[in-house]
Amino acid sequence: MKVVLCGGHLTPALATIEALRKEDKDFCLFFFGRLHSMEGDRSLSLESRVIPSQGIRFYSITTGRLQRKFTIHTIPSLMRIPIGFFQALFLLLKINPDVICSFGSYVAFPTVLAGWLLRIPVITHEQTKEVGLSSKIISFFARKVAISYQGSEKFFPQEKVILVGNPIREGILRPEVVNVKLERFLAEPNSPLIFITGGNQGSHAINETILKILGILLKRYRLIIQTGDSKTYDDFAQFDKLLGKLPPNIKNRFWISKYFGSNEVGRILGKTDLVVGRSGANIVWELGSLGKVAIFIPLPWAQNDEQAKNAETLFDLKTAEILPQSLLSPKTLIGKIEFVFENLERFKENAAAAQKFFPKNGAQRLTREILKLSKK
Repeated sequence: MKVVLCGGHLTPALATIEALRKEDKDFCLFFFGRLHSMEGDRSLSLESRVIPSQGIRFYSITTGRLQRKFTIHTIPSLMRIPIGFFQALFLLLKINPDVICSFGSYVAFPTVLAGWLLRIPVITHEQTKEVGLSSKIISFFARKVAISYQGSEKFFPQEKVILVGNPIREGILRPEVVNVKLERFLAEPNSPLIFITGGNQGSHAINETILKILGILLKRYRLIIQTGDSKTYDDFAQFDKLLGKLPPNIKNRFWISKYFGSNEVGRILGKTDLVVGRSGANIVWELGSLGKVAIFIPLPWAQNDEQAKNAETLFDLKTAEILPQSLLSPKTLIGKIEFVFENLERFKENAAAAQKFFPKNGAQRLTREILKLSKK
């Protein structure tokens, strides 16, 4: 059976790929995605690097999107939309897949539209509680809309909606040891561990704030920082430069990487006391499933303020604190961190109780729906 996966949300796609391969190793999988992470940034996208390493054929789709404000990228972006459609149409005619599984965003739209015209069954998965314009448009061309949260069905044609939860990668739930040096770092028992992450692309605002208070934090905590790989700011180089100036006893309390694989993230989350970072749909679901405590700094320009609403899910369950980026400073971040550690046991108890709201079998449930749709 041939399955085309597409869209801008890589994490649930990887989890679904794992579940599909467990179901049948003979699946022929293809991925349509973007070559670069962001407009104006020439860094290669994570999917263009990770998907081929999974033994899956990756096809770059050159497409654009409707933007909420006019920039130098607006007109070129609009002009790329028809290009992406014809690319997807040609590739789908060549591959002739049994089903298309979309993971949303403007990147998926050309493939979904072309698949609809070719009468290829389409299922789309929505990770967030709030739904963006691309997802709403895609839902009209999809035969099934899989949602993560109860309540999101109000945004879609009711007869198409199925509740599956958010797919979680196997490496997050049952991580294998893949980095011996990292394991030795994680095994150090003498001080609390904080994992700071801006997601796959990193967060310059968070990284910049951490750089200013790194010395203070390292006196009290061990830190693991995922910087991202943006060529615009190159935050990794800034941290690496500072790391070289630290005395050995402090340097040993600090670990940085541009990117962590799912097994590494799983091992880190298993040991960490606190996660500080953005509140994308996937990290919120993963932390909820694992019963972890967090401080969220939502991306302020996320569509429909979706990251703030994601963060509120765990804030309402009293397992997380929220620090708006407009209030982010060295002082406010240190204050939030200190507050959490002063009340850590209460936060951990609440996080353990909240796990029941975040089932771990979303990938398996979505896989079953993909198989049902392909048979039809």
